[in-house]
Amino acid sequence: MALGAKVVNKWFKSRGWRVFPFQKQLMDAYENGQSGLLNAPTGSGKTLAVFMPAVARFINQNPSYQNKTNNGMRVLWITPLKALARDTQSSLQQVCKEIDLPWRVDCRNGDTSQKRRKQQLENMPECLITTPESWHLLLATKNHESFFENLDLIVVDEWHELLSSKRGVQVELAISRMRALSPSLKIWGISATIGNLEQAKHVLLGNTLNANSLIVKHEAPKAIEVISIIPESIEKFPWTGHLGLHMLDRIIPIIHENTSTLIFTNTRFQCEVWYSQLLDAHPELAGQIAMHHGSIEQKVRRFVEEQLGEGYLKAVVCTSSLDLGIDFKPVDAVVQIGGPKGVSRFLQRAGRSGHAPGAKSKIYFLPTHALELIEANALKKAVHNPSLEERVPVFQPMDVLVQYLITLSIDVGFNAEQIFKEVKNTYSYSDLTEEEYRQVLQFITTGGRSLQAYEDYTKVRYINERFHIVSPSVALRHRFTIGTIVSNDLVNVKYMNGKKLGTVEEVFITKLHPKQSFFFAGQNLQFQYLKESDAFVKKSKAKKGQVPSWYGNKMPLSSKMSHIFREQLSRAGKGQTESVEMAKLSPIFQQQAFCSKIPTTDELLIEYIVHEDSYYLYVYPFEGRLVHEGLAALAAQRIAEIVPISFTMAVNDYGFELMSDQPIPIEEALEIDLFRDDNLLADIQASLNATQMAKRRFRNIAAIAGLIFPGFPSKIKRRKHIQVDSGLIFQVYEDYEPNHFLLRQAYNEVFALQLEEGRMRDALRRIKQQEIILEKPENFTPFSFPIMVDRLSTNKLSSETLATRVERLKKKMALE
Repeated sequence: MALGAKVVNKWFKSRGWRVFPFQKQLMDAYENGQSGLLNAPTGSGKTLAVFMPAVARFINQNPSYQNKTNNGMRVLWITPLKALARDTQSSLQQVCKEIDLPWRVDCRNGDTSQKRRKQQLENMPECLITTPESWHLLLATKNHESFFENLDLIVVDEWHELLSSKRGVQVELAISRMRALSPSLKIWGISATIGNLEQAKHVLLGNTLNANSLIVKHEAPKAIEVISIIPESIEKFPWTGHLGLHMLDRIIPIIHENTSTLIFTNTRFQCEVWYSQLLDAHPELAGQIAMHHGSIEQKVRRFVEEQLGEGYLKAVVCTSSLDLGIDFKPVDAVVQIGGPKGVSRFLQRAGRSGHAPGAKSKIYFLPTHALELIEANALKKAVHNPSLEERVPVFQPMDVLVQYLITLSIDVGFNAEQIFKEVKNTYSYSDLTEEEYRQVLQFITTGGRSLQAYEDYTKVRYINERFHIVSPSVALRHRFTIGTIVSNDLVNVKYMNGKKLGTVEEVFITKLHPKQSFFFAGQNLQFQYLKESDAFVKKSKAKKGQVPSWYGNKMPLSSKMSHIFREQLSRAGKGQTESVEMAKLSPIFQQQAFCSKIPTTDELLIEYIVHEDSYYLYVYPFEGRLVHEGLAALAAQRIAEIVPISFTMAVNDYGFELMSDQPIPIEEALEIDLFRDDNLLADIQASLNATQMAKRRFRNIAAIAGLIFPGFPSKIKRRKHIQVDSGLIFQVYEDYEPNHFLLRQAYNEVFALQLEEGRMRDALRRIKQQEIILEKPENFTPFSFPIMVDRLSTNKLSSETLATRVERLKKKMALE
């Protein structure tokens, strides 16, 4: 046995652990020079499986490894979250210490001080843990090639989290550059929850490296116990958000019975509300519970993570900010508030408890409205026979390519032919044509045909057969914009002494009056004044106040969950309600069947209701809110072709509503095949303001591609100024260069991402095979009621609370 393997095995035995078969398989693959993707449940030893082979190889090459210091970067570890980076650093540094390996493990990201970054550039650690953005910043650093000359391994942690985003494309491009610098480099991705493993591996490794690669799987199933928190009583007409907080006291025993509990919510707004309500109802928990989400100041989040890891906190109310593989050993229970909308996300969150090999994870499901009990039942079945969602990779985002080429032009510049070959080897840009590449080069050197008269858009020059950045000032501005995460217009929330609490969206803060109170980061605050991008506040004693909401928080039901949901509903319609969750929903099912119908998987239910001189059309595809937004607009457009008519639309994950003040010719619409899938794009463009939607998408594309500069950290541009700048460029392209690649990308993203065109087509094809059931209930049904309430909740013209309006409506309808 080689020395490296002996050292590794000895360390495992000292911990009382054994080497799992999947860890041995990966070590053998590493020795054979192979790359690949590791798929294993959370808490099964994935991190050690990919790190230890690199350690063993180094020891084999350096028998006197205890005295071998300053070895240059050997392992580059990519992580999607800063919090995950700190946890990984601690774990790996502990391993190195215990085997007497003089490796430094260090982090480099947006939280790293300038002093520390400079020290790293002068002497790189053997293992550097960083993010995709910081990786690209290294590529834009002088003498960057020297940083990677000893690199042996790249690890991409939580690859599923990056795969379906532009950050994943950043990883693909950077790997293509690393492979050119070091052809023998090994690349391993880590993922616990992903359905399309083979494609995920191909995307990570590119077209050539993928040929001699493999997927390593830990076959031992992760034991997960799912416990539904069943409400004592069920309303026949559920409405969103009502049931969750009414069961708040059901969580208190869970908190007390376990060492530490993570309480997951789906939105930051929900996180703020649950935390404040828990403290209001149980003030004795003060100091024992905390809150964690992405808008809270980084120092506060880190403190919460440390306190949780040390076992000082009984519970943390959080969002997806604590989703990923952070090892909080004291956590032995998880509570999920509301449907997680996806099997993979549910398993990921469940894995935050019992985070050790062989340990059982325990997760409680608390529904925020009654119909989510169907999701609870579906998730229980999915845990025992997991069918995970696929993560769809992003294909050929030209804004990311533009940014990448400008990054490479800094320092020694780049050779266009060489980089084209590297880029073509990635999965994302495998179909990139020479003409498209030429257009990108022309864009970064002249601004393109429409903008070539403006010097600001000339970023790169062609000199001595290489492309170079035009000036140090342009390079500086570019470094500040590297990345693909473009935030909404955020405002810093600060106390009067300058201490920062976090960030909220400008649209929220500008609606507040001076001295008005609001709740944020677990504090009662009184707004004082807004100065540039800082909102200054004082502590408040007010008992009432608003809670910030953040744009784009609602997650749609995944395709897997939609499928399982329809199957469970179909069984309920046939009287098959054997589980405790489905049995509890019997009053709703009975009422729905009495008023209308429960559709089977072979049926599409449509309800047409006339109520108080208004006409309501409800359609239930059960395909998630994004698909329903597109289907609602499509249906409205096609009905309007029959008779001039205006609609108000509302959607949720289960269906959509079209409301009008005149009769809706639904029978005639069905006769002309209302849900046909031909001419789909043209009909969607006619039904929606596609140009306006594309204009909004273009803001982010323009920022990523460097068309607009958001300002330096000390003086960020207001979003309204950025909107004006990007809007002007968008209009120039619309008028003078309608085939511009960035303009085409904006429209493509609207249909592919915002409206989920592919999934919408699948839904329409499924509907084509279904029998359409048109019911005409005399009143609102249990299925229609939550959608109607969703519309009421967005009506800003009423001074009544939503609860008051709903109760008044229910009494008026004599539903109780």
